[in-house]
Amino acid sequence: MDIRMDVQTHRFTGKQRLEYTNNSPDTLFRVYYHLYWNAFQPGSMMDVRSQELGKTVLGKDAKGNTRYDWDARVTDRISKLQPDEIGYQKVNSLKMNGHQQAYRTEETILVVELDRPILPKSRVVFDMEFESQVPVQIRRSGRNNKEGIDYSMAQWYPKLCEYDQEGWHPTPYIAREFYGVWGDFDVSITIDKKYVLAGTGYLQNPNAIGHGYESAGTKVVAPQGGTLTWRFLAPNVHDFVWAADPSYKHIKKQVDGFTAHFFYLENDTTRQTWPQLAEMIPNAYAYIRKHFGAYPYKQYSFIQGGDGGMEYPMATLIMGNGKMNGLYGVAIHEWMHSWYQGMLATNESLYPWMDEGFTTFAEDNTIGNTVDSLQGRWHLASAYRSYFSLVRSGYEEPMSTHSDHYSSNYGYGASAYSKGAVFLEQLGYVIGAKQRDAGLLRYYRDWRFKHPNAHDFIRVMEKESGLQLDWYLQYMMNTTKHIDYALDSVYQNADGKAVVLLRRTGEFPMPVDLQIELSNGSKEMHYVPLTLMFGGKQNETPSVKWVVHDGWKWTHPTYTVTLDVPLSEVKSVEIDPSMRLADVDRSNNKVVSQ
Repeated sequence: MDIRMDVQTHRFTGKQRLEYTNNSPDTLFRVYYHLYWNAFQPGSMMDVRSQELGKTVLGKDAKGNTRYDWDARVTDRISKLQPDEIGYQKVNSLKMNGHQQAYRTEETILVVELDRPILPKSRVVFDMEFESQVPVQIRRSGRNNKEGIDYSMAQWYPKLCEYDQEGWHPTPYIAREFYGVWGDFDVSITIDKKYVLAGTGYLQNPNAIGHGYESAGTKVVAPQGGTLTWRFLAPNVHDFVWAADPSYKHIKKQVDGFTAHFFYLENDTTRQTWPQLAEMIPNAYAYIRKHFGAYPYKQYSFIQGGDGGMEYPMATLIMGNGKMNGLYGVAIHEWMHSWYQGMLATNESLYPWMDEGFTTFAEDNTIGNTVDSLQGRWHLASAYRSYFSLVRSGYEEPMSTHSDHYSSNYGYGASAYSKGAVFLEQLGYVIGAKQRDAGLLRYYRDWRFKHPNAHDFIRVMEKESGLQLDWYLQYMMNTTKHIDYALDSVYQNADGKAVVLLRRTGEFPMPVDLQIELSNGSKEMHYVPLTLMFGGKQNETPSVKWVVHDGWKWTHPTYTVTLDVPLSEVKSVEIDPSMRLADVDRSNNKVVSQ
């Protein structure tokens, strides 16, 4: 793409040449493009959807005020945009192999009726001319955000929709997730030379640009005129983001195998926090690489953008004026998206929890193992609390719900982020944390750059653990059934042995870890596998006696565990002392002898 930006009008023109290979076995008679910025116009689907969800009453807050289901970043702001504040993307010309094509715009989707079909395994070239106006920042992209950044250029160009084994995915831009085509990007951006740019890709002319990109010891000789042309190459990515501001401070940090860039506006807070963030990244990456796989590119940019945090290949836009813990947290979260959104790149519209939930899991574990004050704490407790609140709220929907079609913003957020993280943490309970962690690395190796779905993921975990896990995926993803186990009773039988009667009161069957503490202080873990697994996990704590019982059939509401000690020697009995089981009522999970 060749982009020419007018910073006076906040508009730009673009020329795009797209070489497209139809790798499918299907003949394509039309193609679709995303035109994301058309959402930032009064009366758009995003505008109306936001206002409709904002009418939903979620209850009362701690002060007794009514809580509405707004996305606080959007609310009704789109409806108030003036003509010079809206966003738009207009396609002025589109040719395929030199022939003009017929197309129409349906708000955020461009529909192209091809004059000749694209045959399987064939290659075509699309040439497009387009123009855009940068909207006032509402969500993710735009100009003049509240942190003072001039331009956050996300979803900024006409982007070809993905075609896969399920067909085309021309998902209108309502609010949320994304799915993109792998490609190699060559992007030239011409803009007023006072601006510093940051974004996806490798800058090809750093010694002519300067602004901290130049090689050490190089004297930067800028070209004549009032503009600079920045050229970026980005191989094997599915999107391209950039940001621009005249006042960006730029730090470079060499990390194991790549360069980390940091762009921020300097003030009394950021003068301390952003350099500190740069120093923390190498230690974080050492943990990330070991547990989730290596970062495959040669650069990554952390960019102050002003709208919470939003991930893109090789870069993220994050709010940057907060305290150190908050800055580090959002930076790690958005960076971990480089694995689950950037490399594995599941269709987030259909499986948002496979990105947001897995990223939350990775974020919490990374932070918990790289911040000294948090060492040894269980960091996913907040995800469990959020999930339990969702269960009580009545707004829970199956995680298989399309991300745009949840009935509430609250339900979507808690499902995608919190229940998605619980899915992974609890999977460690089912198959063993060691096997789950090995499975995550196997998932990374087997499926990066291939757009896996939920069934691809669970098959990896089945192969790693040797257990059947289809039941776990189905219950977690396709239902809102809940886990609830109870200690029905503890008594002594006629043979003088203690007996524990377990009861499943919820509709979601699970294996059970039952810890027995004896009066002499020793502990035993009695493991009851679920017959649907056709096997069981290994002992996770070798120092504790591990007793495996026959499987519990999911059709049976009760199960009896007989111990080899009299009741008088039993000090306590507890279901799942690790608290990884998402049991919605733990009040009946432990009995202590009097």
